[in-house]
Amino acid sequence: MVTAILRLPDVKARTGLSRSTIYLRIKEGKFPYPIGLGPRAVGWVESDVENWLDQRIAESKRCV
Repeated sequence: MVTAILRLPDVKARTGLSRSTIYLRIKEGKFPYPIGLGPRAVGWVESDVENWLDQRIAESKRCV
């Protein structure tokens, strides 16, 4: 299994969230935490972001 790492521009594009909203939700424990890639670089595990999106979709369908 290949593990893909998404950088912030990719996470923003997939989720439709802004940088500040992503980091606010991380702080609130409502978004996957990024992993360190280097001294000044982080990324998100693609499957974590996809699972988060799947959960949001499932929650929105229950509310309808």
